[in-house]
Amino acid sequence: MQGLIQDHPLTLVSIFERGERLFADKQIVTVTADGKTRTTYGEWAQRTRRLAGALDRLSISADGRVATFAWNTARHLELYFAAPCSGRVLHTLNIRLFPDQLTYIANHAEDEVVFVDRSLVGVLAPLLPTFETVRHVVVMDDGVPTPLPDDPRIVGYDELMADATPGRLRVDDERQAAAMCYTSGTTGHPKGVVYTHRSTYLHSVAVTTAAVLALAEQDVALPVVPMFHANAWGLPYAAVLAGATLVMPGPDLSPRGLAGLIESERVTVAGGVPIIWMGVLPELAGRDVSALRAILCGGSAVPPALSEAYREKVGIPLLHAWGMTETSPLGSVCHVRSAYAGADEETLAEVRSRQGIPAPGVECRIVEPGTSTELPWDDKATGELQVRGPWIASSYYRMDSSDSITEDGWLRTGDVAAIDPLGYIRLVDRTKDLVKSGGEWISSVELENHLMAHPAVAEAAVIAVPHARWSERPLATVVLKPDATATKEELLDFLRPRVSKWWLPDDVVFIDEVPKTSVGKFSKKDLRSRFAGYRLPDS
Repeated sequence: MQGLIQDHPLTLVSIFERGERLFADKQIVTVTADGKTRTTYGEWAQRTRRLAGALDRLSISADGRVATFAWNTARHLELYFAAPCSGRVLHTLNIRLFPDQLTYIANHAEDEVVFVDRSLVGVLAPLLPTFETVRHVVVMDDGVPTPLPDDPRIVGYDELMADATPGRLRVDDERQAAAMCYTSGTTGHPKGVVYTHRSTYLHSVAVTTAAVLALAEQDVALPVVPMFHANAWGLPYAAVLAGATLVMPGPDLSPRGLAGLIESERVTVAGGVPIIWMGVLPELAGRDVSALRAILCGGSAVPPALSEAYREKVGIPLLHAWGMTETSPLGSVCHVRSAYAGADEETLAEVRSRQGIPAPGVECRIVEPGTSTELPWDDKATGELQVRGPWIASSYYRMDSSDSITEDGWLRTGDVAAIDPLGYIRLVDRTKDLVKSGGEWISSVELENHLMAHPAVAEAAVIAVPHARWSERPLATVVLKPDATATKEELLDFLRPRVSKWWLPDDVVFIDEVPKTSVGKFSKKDLRSRFAGYRLPDS
């Protein structure tokens, strides 16, 4: 028996038109080199329609890739909708990738046009000769007078928009490509993930649910996570769907700048990686941030000490979430379930350190590596975390995906995890970051979290180094807080009551900074390269 429900396509056009019609008076605030600019959803929608017409004038193909090389701004938000709603594909280029990776990505995606903030022209210009398919470079003036290269492809954004007429915004097939992002390329070439209108629509709806972020019209959302990082975790699309006020930080991601924005704009919801919130916390002292109700934090494991510091000093702990480019990116969120009503703070802190329960629409399982044998949710068994759902990637763009997708359709995340009976995911480590000592596994993440709980430690990253007897042993690299002091023995003494004796790092090395990936995660690859050949004491 067939259902009697209308088969209405789930597309970004529906989200755009909802924002335009219902929330025309809501604001989009952007921080620029000259201060703050403010526009309304209504004004933004008019410009978005004209931008779609400008893409027609540039003769961008019906399904052409429209690349962006830009900060979080209202103009970038125009591109977020103008490209996909006119049938094209938005392709956000990560401004922090290495030049050869950017060249590979632009050519692999076959970008036809690149929209670039003028302050970033100096980074992009040397690469333009290597872009094989780019026919136009549109420069968006953000108040920074960066010299422009002598390239006939360059046109100014305002010039392009001056006499642009509204373009047609219509997509009939919800499974049509809407946007694409590439992984950060920690191993091999970055991999392209293509999001459909349907997947992005459903992901946006999920973000508005109480099980995720409960994003609503009353909210003031600050996406600190870059719009080139997995579509800013879907926050821009979800905000337009909900009608929330948007605060775009532009290029100023300094702790003081972000703290000032949270206070002055009465931000209620913010999202960013742990390293951002580490810097922001001291700057919040003495400020009125009482409007804040949720600080979404993900991208890498959230140190419990950082989350608890926010609970104690700001009044709310960080809201731990997990995901990846391949999951659009939302996979799980760590809300405290009613089963923990009345629990003490120590118990609640342990719960909040987990990656949470799967978001509505996402299914997960843990399996024995290399098999499809599912392991129990008893918080003891650990295996590879695999996920599936309506916004989970089923393959990579123009690349063999057989190693990443199981025969029965689950995405291999590369994370090792345990799941408890309530469904809380506890990541043990990335499979490639585990330390295998004497045939047993040591979690680098757990060691890092304990080290970063020490009052003198700002950052800590643990890697495996070769050992003649045990095959591998953990080496801890530590960054101390300004003006703080600590010795190797002090840190090992701090760890002793917290982990098994055989887990203790064989050495502690103090460094100036833990290297980061393009999206702010600890770059274990760079650390392993730096300490290649490192000889442990007595090894």
